[in-house]
Amino acid sequence: MEFDEVVRRRRMVRTYDPDRPIPAEVRDKLLAHALRAPSAGFSQGWGFLVLEEQADRDLYWSVTRWDEDLPDDWLTRMSKAPLIIVPMSNKSVYLQRYAQPDKGWTDQDEAHWPVPYWDIDTGFAALLIHLTAVDQGLGSCFIGLPAGSHPAFREAFGVPEEFTPIGALTVGYRAPDKRSPSLRRGHRPVDEVVHHGRWTG
Repeated sequence: MEFDEVVRRRRMVRTYDPDRPIPAEVRDKLLAHALRAPSAGFSQGWGFLVLEEQADRDLYWSVTRWDEDLPDDWLTRMSKAPLIIVPMSNKSVYLQRYAQPDKGWTDQDEAHWPVPYWDIDTGFAALLIHLTAVDQGLGSCFIGLPAGSHPAFREAFGVPEEFTPIGALTVGYRAPDKRSPSLRRGHRPVDEVVHHGRWTG
């Protein structure tokens, strides 16, 4: 598929065919492409938890359950995805990398960092997974983990404390999907969000 077509077809898909597992070679391609993401200092401070077994996916949904009072139609549909990939960032890898001689800082003070590049870089990797899924004829959706669910998630899957999940990607073959009501807002006009030369006159 041409790259322009991948971008044009990109959607957050919330409904999947539960009877079509993802072939191992496709799963491996998703992860291989994630590792091609850029990272500051080539730190590669990320990790990916891959959940394919039904029991593991059920456990994921149970420990990251959203507020019981929220409508759960979209969660019910997404929970049918045969693959969940949880990208996680590791801040300590970046702090250690930039304290090495070729980077010039002599300490691991987080104040050196204007923004959390560990999360940004892991987000790049997540986007590559998402786009690769589209290229492979799959659907995918990136969602956040509910606030307060990280301890239960870490305990359930044995995730070390230094890794922080930035979200999760559901992946699967698309089934007839409901359009998100948010799409009614449409894309913001280019001239509202793109500024050439300077922001304002």
